[in-house]
Amino acid sequence: MKSFVMLAAGAAAFVTPTFANDAEPIAKVEAQQERTERVAQQIWDFAELGYLETQSSGLLIDELQREGFSIRAGVADIPTAFVAEWGEGGPVIGLLAEFDALPGINQSTAPTRDPIEGKHVGHACGHNLFGAGSLSAAIAIRNWLEATDTPGRVRLYGTPAEEGGSGKVYMARAGLFDDADFVIDWHPADRNSAASRKSLANRSGKFRFRGVSAHAAGAPERGRSALDGVEAMNMMVNMMREHTTMDTRIHYVITSGGAAPNVVPDFAEVFYYVRHSDADEVRALWPRIEAAAKGAAMGTGTQVDWEIIHGNNPTLPLESLQLMMDRKLRQLEPIVYTAEELEWAATISESFGEDAPELTQAQAVEDYAVLTGYGSTDVGDVSRAVPTVSVRTAAWVPGTAAHSWQAVAASGHSYGIKGTQHAAKAMVLAAVELYTNPQLRETAKAEFVAARGEDYVYESLLGDREPPLDYRR
Repeated sequence: MKSFVMLAAGAAAFVTPTFANDAEPIAKVEAQQERTERVAQQIWDFAELGYLETQSSGLLIDELQREGFSIRAGVADIPTAFVAEWGEGGPVIGLLAEFDALPGINQSTAPTRDPIEGKHVGHACGHNLFGAGSLSAAIAIRNWLEATDTPGRVRLYGTPAEEGGSGKVYMARAGLFDDADFVIDWHPADRNSAASRKSLANRSGKFRFRGVSAHAAGAPERGRSALDGVEAMNMMVNMMREHTTMDTRIHYVITSGGAAPNVVPDFAEVFYYVRHSDADEVRALWPRIEAAAKGAAMGTGTQVDWEIIHGNNPTLPLESLQLMMDRKLRQLEPIVYTAEELEWAATISESFGEDAPELTQAQAVEDYAVLTGYGSTDVGDVSRAVPTVSVRTAAWVPGTAAHSWQAVAASGHSYGIKGTQHAAKAMVLAAVELYTNPQLRETAKAEFVAARGEDYVYESLLGDREPPLDYRR
């Protein structure tokens, strides 16, 4: 309980004064507290997979319609994608809202391992918080625009299937961001940071091998195992790792490998991800993956075909915007937790072992830095269509990794709601700055043009394929 005591006693140490002109927009967010909590909890309960988020998307649309937003639903040929807008004239500022969950992991809100029986999906990346926080921020911005009679439009982009479905890429490809001036993005994390963070480019594909079934003992000579094809491909790709650049990440999972050992499987499938900080390196690596698949099929007497499932460009961070967001984050008072929340967080922290960070990390702001992360996100394609600024807030207990049971627990707990409200406040302050500071807008747009290059032409990593609406079925 050492961290628990220090957090309660040391909270005041991180307090910084809130500027007077920020009081009104922050109050607009605080007025959304009940909505944030209610919507986040409902989406956490729904826990819907990518492109199947009918209830989650519908809930957000209903909330926005009640606040006077106009809605374009089913955009980019995706039933659960939408664009909501309020206002007129002035700069157009968009916010991103994710809401898809992850398969193969679930957890109650208990601070110790407690899977929910019969539930095989969970919000292990906090997208229920993401959606709810962006919703509350968009409504707070709408209310601020109206109260101050400031010209401008606020948009909320409902973006499905971030986890391996690249929903935002199809929305970017459809030109839905082309007339926006700026986009504001956030993500749950175990710390507060506005670092200038570049993500990895990513392409994924499902490789499907087809063979000939036979009795594995009675007539093995008649069979040609599709699983042998998958395993041969995996072996060759694993050897290929020795001959790739340091930043390369390759990972896979066998999604189908047969049903019984005494039946030679005539179908098997492996799902691959390839990542690198440079999109061109991903493009160069991919033909080598395909060559391994072809060689595996030849060597095992099987046939193979493949389908690109998703592809994300790296994010394009702009320091003028990230430094502005860093200042806004530091203007906020630190999150205040109840004794019960601190005790709950301390129990979660025990699961990380002796090296667990101090719980006080959730109340500090990380030093500003320029760095490359090792995750991937379809926000990358948005950031190449429109100047984009991002922030992360401590919605999870310090030490929590994304895609973990600890992240699921926090994403359904009041601890996570407080980090979500913190993000909403930072986003609203950043939006107010962008609406009212023409010099910043000009500087950021000039940096954006320079970062992309004068002759930049957008190219997605998933080609011209249609959205894979059934990739999670």
